[in-house]
Amino acid sequence: MNKQTVMDVDLKGKKVLVRCDFNVPLKNRMVADDTRIRAALPTIRHLIEQRAGVVLCSHLGRPKGKPDPELSLQPVADHLTDILNVKVGMLDDCIGTQVKSAVADLEPGEVLLLENTRFHSEEKANDADFAAQLADGFDFFVNDAFGAAHRAHASTEGVAHHLPAVAGLLMAREIEALTRLKDNPEKPMAAIFGGAKISDKIGVIETFLEKTEVLLIGGGMANMFFKAKGLEIGDSFVEEEGLDTARKIMKTAGDKLVLPEDVIIAKTIEADAEHKTVSVKAVPAGWKIVDIGPESVDGFMNRLQGMKTVIWNGPLGVFETKPFDKGTTAVARKLADLNAEVYIGGGDSGAAVNQADAAEKMTHVSTGGGAFLEFLEGKQLPGVAALKDK
Repeated sequence: MNKQTVMDVDLKGKKVLVRCDFNVPLKNRMVADDTRIRAALPTIRHLIEQRAGVVLCSHLGRPKGKPDPELSLQPVADHLTDILNVKVGMLDDCIGTQVKSAVADLEPGEVLLLENTRFHSEEKANDADFAAQLADGFDFFVNDAFGAAHRAHASTEGVAHHLPAVAGLLMAREIEALTRLKDNPEKPMAAIFGGAKISDKIGVIETFLEKTEVLLIGGGMANMFFKAKGLEIGDSFVEEEGLDTARKIMKTAGDKLVLPEDVIIAKTIEADAEHKTVSVKAVPAGWKIVDIGPESVDGFMNRLQGMKTVIWNGPLGVFETKPFDKGTTAVARKLADLNAEVYIGGGDSGAAVNQADAAEKMTHVSTGGGAFLEFLEGKQLPGVAALKDK
């Protein structure tokens, strides 16, 4: 990796601002999935061992540029205290006199968490003055938030113009793994794309059409291909503006493209909804496609035999609602046993493989969804570009 990391600089006794990705799901004011929090622990522990004064910052959700108690990072501070075995102090804001005073009084090895950076509209606007206020009083900036690295926000990119900026251990691991995947993957290679929309993945799909031998499509995205082929999809979600794109991909991909053969359909997307398995050619009006069926799971895995590298981004059904998680879970578990390098794009895909207890067997589970796709597409990520070169 050509960027400096926390291992390349002397942080002993320094005051360090660390951008983490603590954009985690909350339930009843508690952390529901701490995957992203645990991913930041190696960097935080390294800084504590270096006797640095550590101040963590992150966004959470979409508070629209003003404080929202429901999106406070307090539950993250509480959870971090439990799993880090170090008291993590919580501040009421991310800038201002309280923060400035707390940073000035920061002791070596102490850990504080700033309040949600998106409680200020200046964060997403990458306002220079806001970035300067975030940076005030610190000696170094460490970016460990790969999942937010594709955003040019004040806390991901702007701060790096005011402080020496290096990568955290998670950021470094992500860049190394995905650089190897992008530049020198083992062939033959396959890609699986799911999720609801094709519009935010068109660039990476086109990139991997050239690089892969097999392209599997599931989830809501498959509905566009079904409709583009003239099949009935009932009341299923479809991104109408993606139909021309789907037709273009089908024409270009030819036999590389594999779509589901059977699907699970339901009247509503609720756990107790009436549902059944049908052929993709027999979806009745008034029903919704909610998952891929067992024949599709087998068909997908048959096409993946002999592949040396598999990339997966996007669930293959409404996996967060049981029993419509079966297709996604089955593919996750079978991929875990496949004799290939398997890379999982973050967000829902990462949550799905964790839910299937398959994450440990994957080559790499990225913490970034959009960042994962943009990196593999060859785009420059602002949060990475702003870091110091070696």
